[in-house]
Amino acid sequence: MDKQSVKMKSRRKIVNPVFHLQTKQENDQHITKDVIRLVKNTGKLNLSSKHLSAVPDKMFAMYELTNENEINIDLSRTIDEGDAWWSIKPLTHLDISSNVLTAMPKDINMFQDLLVLNLQGNLLTQLPEEIGDLKKLTTLSLNHNKLSELPKSFFKLTELKQLFINDNNLSGISKDISDLVMLEKLDLSNNKILKLPSGIGFLVRLIELSISHNKLKKLPPDIVNIRALLKLDISHNSITSLPPMGELRKLQILYAQHNDITDIPSFIGCEQLYELHFGNNFIQEIPQEFCEYTTHLKILELQDNQLKSIPAEITKIARLEKLDITNNDIEDIPNTIGIMPHLHLFKIEGNKLKHIRSDVIRAGTNRILKLLRDTISDEDIAASNVSSDVSYDSKIYPDRYSMRNGNILNLAMKDIGDIPEECFVEANKASVCSVDISKNKFVNIPSGLIHVSKFLTELNVSSNRIREIPEFLKDFTNLKFCDLSKNQLETLPHCLSELVFMRELILSNNRFKNIPSCIFGMIGLEILLCNDNAIEEIPIDELVVLKRLTRLDLSNNNINFVPPQLGNMTQLRALELKGNPFRQPRYAVLEQGTESVLSYLRDKIPT
Repeated sequence: MDKQSVKMKSRRKIVNPVFHLQTKQENDQHITKDVIRLVKNTGKLNLSSKHLSAVPDKMFAMYELTNENEINIDLSRTIDEGDAWWSIKPLTHLDISSNVLTAMPKDINMFQDLLVLNLQGNLLTQLPEEIGDLKKLTTLSLNHNKLSELPKSFFKLTELKQLFINDNNLSGISKDISDLVMLEKLDLSNNKILKLPSGIGFLVRLIELSISHNKLKKLPPDIVNIRALLKLDISHNSITSLPPMGELRKLQILYAQHNDITDIPSFIGCEQLYELHFGNNFIQEIPQEFCEYTTHLKILELQDNQLKSIPAEITKIARLEKLDITNNDIEDIPNTIGIMPHLHLFKIEGNKLKHIRSDVIRAGTNRILKLLRDTISDEDIAASNVSSDVSYDSKIYPDRYSMRNGNILNLAMKDIGDIPEECFVEANKASVCSVDISKNKFVNIPSGLIHVSKFLTELNVSSNRIREIPEFLKDFTNLKFCDLSKNQLETLPHCLSELVFMRELILSNNRFKNIPSCIFGMIGLEILLCNDNAIEEIPIDELVVLKRLTRLDLSNNNINFVPPQLGNMTQLRALELKGNPFRQPRYAVLEQGTESVLSYLRDKIPT
């Protein structure tokens, strides 16, 4: 190869290709006959990463019968089952992500059966009003676009469960977001949002909420009403303070780093909290109360704050595995930290420590903890209430002090079959409102439970050997949640119909042959799970009185007939009937979801 050829070859390598914006004809070329056939067989269309400049016009004609694809009626030939009109599935999943779309056409509303729509990674600056017509959408991905606002019709998508609008240009969120009551995951991170609407507290089904990397200065007070929340990310904002977080009883993870927070809020009631990230704030102290009421914490990050000391009470957080206090103004470390049984990562560099040499700090966690243990006295151990030999779980029955943290008596998975009455007496003094004795060896519900009858709102006795429910349970008039699943129950006392505030009742995996009659008196019931029993019929005349019932699970029973009148219970959002011996509705109808099943049943009602 001569020098001139080498030179030209090298030049070709360094020339950047010019991006080619596809024409309408080129966009349409992605909708081939094979693609259309696949869509009609699966209900799914994937146009991700096709360099599309616009949604192909041909996509909107996929289901039209044209000269090219219409089926000529010819009795002499066999029609491919996949091409038959009765086998065609509507479009339910549409993925047009990672293209260069700048707009969505109004005709998107023709796909009324869409469940999943993925538009992430485009150049969208706005959405058409018609997107609000996609009433069945459960998942919508709009992340990594250039959206600065959402159309008013957007908040008609009331079936949405997952909504991702992160990495856009939103400066605010409409208060109408409170209409999206089915949301379980919401990501608004990496926008320019200045404040959240107070109505966000109505999103009571949210389990994950991310609003990181915005311009928030405070949170709306009703954010603590999202009591199903498991994970909350408010990092990288300008938030100065947080409300008391105790109402978020199911909260497990809180990311609050990179804000302007000056005080650690109260977490009394956050029984399940195990990760807290408060790095890069302006926190000056760790309150004693904080240590007493966050005993389930495993990770605590407080790096880059203004802490001047660590309280000795930190050892009460006995399950702590990671503690990061780097880059603060701390001079002394409590030596009892050295015997915290689960601590395996302890970061303290960047402080003004007087009694720990820099070479020890550089040696890492094990060396630091050893130094602290070597300097601890017997008096320090007794005062700290920490033992390196006894694990945190060794005490089966908690005392009043422990139960006051979250008002919970949790004895799940303790391999026990009885509870001393004294424990319930202490629970009464702690105003316990939730009792969990699941996954044990109970044959009967402990009689001592009556001591907390006036407080109790949640009771979980699942996965035991219980054969009958005592009548005294009718006195638990505030009970809202009751899990009796995975026992040996055949009936329930009729007097339990007095529990009118019951919201969720779980009877799964027992021996019921009928739906207990007491249930029809629980007029506030919203969720009833009776799957995996031996139930033989659906008592529709009694069942219809439960006007608030939104979820009913009767799967895996012995039901031979489904009454058409069940279709009139239009408030049902989730109806499970699979695994029963009835012939109608057929399995294909059940597969189409609750709304289709109810519609089918209504059509069968005699006129």
